[in-house]
Amino acid sequence: MAKARVGLYETKGDALVRTHKSCPKCGPGTFLAEHEGRRSCGRCGYSESTTPPAAKGKGAKSA
Repeated sequence: MAKARVGLYETKGDALVRTHKSCPKCGPGTFLAEHEGRRSCGRCGYSESTTPPAAKGKGAKSA
């Protein structure tokens, strides 16, 4: 059963452009799902954060 590809590509002129990032483990053709604050692969489970890491507070101790 084919899955919908709506929203994964857009046209610019005569070319198709990918709108989502590909999974670095699975390769091209496997897109990362866009969630709030992260991207994840449904095939292999790879995930990455899209938000910058929180800055350490003024009272934080360094290791």
